[in-house]
Amino acid sequence: TTPGMRIIPLGGLGEVGKNITLYECEGDMLLVDCGLVFPDSEMFGIDLVIPDFTYVVQNKDRIKGVIITHGHEDHIGSLPYLLRQVNLPIYATRLTIGLIKNKLEEHGLLGSTKFVEIAPKNKFKLGCFTIEPIHVNHSIPDAVAFAIECPAGIVIQTGDFKIDYTPLTGGPTDLTTIAEYGRRGVLALLSDSTNAERPGFTATEHKVAESVSNLFRQAAKQRIIIATFASNLYRIQQMIDLAVENGRKVAVSGRSMANNTQMALELGYLHAPEGVLIDLEMINRYPPEKIVLITTGSQGEPLSALSRMAGSSHRNVRVGPGDFIIISANPIPGNEKMVTKVVNGLLSLGAEVIYESMYDVHVSGHACQEEQKLMLTLANPQYFLPVHGEYKQLKKHALTAMKLGIPEKNILIAANGDSINLSRDAMTLGEPVQAGAVMVDGLGVGDVGNVVLRDRRHLSQDGLVIVVATVDNKTGQVLAGPDLVSRGFVYVRE
Repeated sequence: TTPGMRIIPLGGLGEVGKNITLYECEGDMLLVDCGLVFPDSEMFGIDLVIPDFTYVVQNKDRIKGVIITHGHEDHIGSLPYLLRQVNLPIYATRLTIGLIKNKLEEHGLLGSTKFVEIAPKNKFKLGCFTIEPIHVNHSIPDAVAFAIECPAGIVIQTGDFKIDYTPLTGGPTDLTTIAEYGRRGVLALLSDSTNAERPGFTATEHKVAESVSNLFRQAAKQRIIIATFASNLYRIQQMIDLAVENGRKVAVSGRSMANNTQMALELGYLHAPEGVLIDLEMINRYPPEKIVLITTGSQGEPLSALSRMAGSSHRNVRVGPGDFIIISANPIPGNEKMVTKVVNGLLSLGAEVIYESMYDVHVSGHACQEEQKLMLTLANPQYFLPVHGEYKQLKKHALTAMKLGIPEKNILIAANGDSINLSRDAMTLGEPVQAGAVMVDGLGVGDVGNVVLRDRRHLSQDGLVIVVATVDNKTGQVLAGPDLVSRGFVYVRE
């Protein structure tokens, strides 16, 4: 019989976030990515949600390392929590290592972690696996897909990708290498499903450059404030270039934005002429038409720099009628209300606000249907596993694959914890492993579970009443009280 392998998604299926996949062949294991997801509105008081690492910890001696596709939170965010429990080497591209190091430093784990820098086209070995990183376009530089080769065959995991023929740097997604693997024979393809419901192609970053450059002209005499993701270095570079072109200085606001920008400049992923970048404290020394402020908070996060500006509580930035504000990101589903609240706040302070679909100030980092078809056709896999998406996106991606002629029995919409056995002869499901969501609340990891959340939900809906009385346990007489204490029930002063 042909040798087999197992793929166990421990996160990232049926959700967008906390991506982590375990591969196993001939007793060797490796992990791809280790992300987190931000809580939904039902999770009162929870800061972030990480994967359940039980299975990883049980098998820690067999895991050869963690290989990382790119530096976004939903792919690297849980590394500090994993590395606290298991010491594993991390294989990632240069920028991604920079982002992970920033994160591990905050958690005091930098000294004990081994990093290996990888690069597209340079294969490396982990146990019986030979891995080749493949350059892909995404909304962050240095993103890669992985071709993972083992005795059972070749698996390609795309990571987050799109196909941009005119990217700002680094050239288009390396379709040639994917096609070469496709010719040799790919056992399985695990591909990004985020935009599986959108027809056509994802627009190129250049489209953003054109619209933003028109907006810069439009904002001739105003101060420009741009909100984007702290990790979107392409967007940040565009802003620096446009600022230089328009004779403006650039300042950054928001801790993650400042850390990332600093690191990207040091590593050479961002370039700014001498004297263009100024300290946030200095912005008021220049006339407004000479300033571009790049800030976090494009998702309306309550504590972000942009939210503080909208609520007039930002230390250095007072927003008013002289401001031209561009929100260069689409709201992540579920964040629309928070973004709207920030937009309303900024508008009521008299600023001009450009957001979302009003102009092309943002393009997605994920492939739409035509690019997904291209990936499927070139990789030409025997088995197809749509990943990275909610169920409806995985389903849509599966339908796309069927239209291209992949037989339905060779397509699997898996769930977190599924144990997928693959060989040339068959794809079968084994005994599932423990997987799920672990909640991080403040410093506590996993100590808040469903019971506590249910209590918090009840408290938020019904309030509570406490009766306090001191009773003599011999005679049963009430010595003091009873006092009624209530919170969130009725107003009890009366």
